[in-house]
Amino acid sequence: MIRYMLSVHSVEGEVRDPMTEQEMRQSHERLGILEQQMHSAGVWVFSGRLHEPDTATVVRLSGDEVLTTDGPFAESKEHLGGFYIIQADDLDAALSWASKVTAAIKTPIEVRPFAAFADEPQVFDQPQG
Repeated sequence: MIRYMLSVHSVEGEVRDPMTEQEMRQSHERLGILEQQMHSAGVWVFSGRLHEPDTATVVRLSGDEVLTTDGPFAESKEHLGGFYIIQADDLDAALSWASKVTAAIKTPIEVRPFAAFADEPQVFDQPQG
């Protein structure tokens, strides 16, 4: 199986219509069901949601000195808001899961495979859980 990152992107300043409590509850239920389906199918590896970009800290080297800077690495209107790491047989299978995620959260999903390296196995074991 190949590991893919399903990136959930948000656009700074993009305003959506506010959700009612019922719509928010239904959205969380849909997402919970989808994530349970991912677990049951053995594709879910890890997922996470991120705080806003202004909470980021960038760490870099300048000569021999380590510097930290508040804020995101790249100034952009589009930001990574969260992600899923899944394992799937091929790109079509990964795209199928991504289409379910985008339908559940109404946000664009970028699908990218992880790079394989010569000294790493190409096939991954099923996640435990």
